Amino acid sequence: MEYFFTRKSEKEFLKLSHNIQKKIIEKVEFYLSLPNPLNYAKRLSGLDDPTFRFRVDDYRVVFDLEKDNRITILRVGHRKDIYKGF
Repeated sequence: MEYFFTRKSEKEFLKLSHNIQKKIIEKVEFYLSLPNPLNYAKRLSGLDDPTFRFRVDDYRVVFDLEKDNRITILRVGHRKDIYKGF
């Protein structure tokens, strides 16, 4: 399974410190290497599309699951700020 960032999520990701960026990439790649990564994700309620999130320490990675088994990372940020604007 592979992943890619939207333009907005890439900007949010690049604003984070390098330590946090590294930790997020390692954790996302770890989850995606597992047989069923959605077991480690939580579905966000109140949204039309099936939108999920991974937890990485105090940070959240919000993503959509595409039909071709790829994920589109929609948002990356601290848990206190990530859900604003949904």
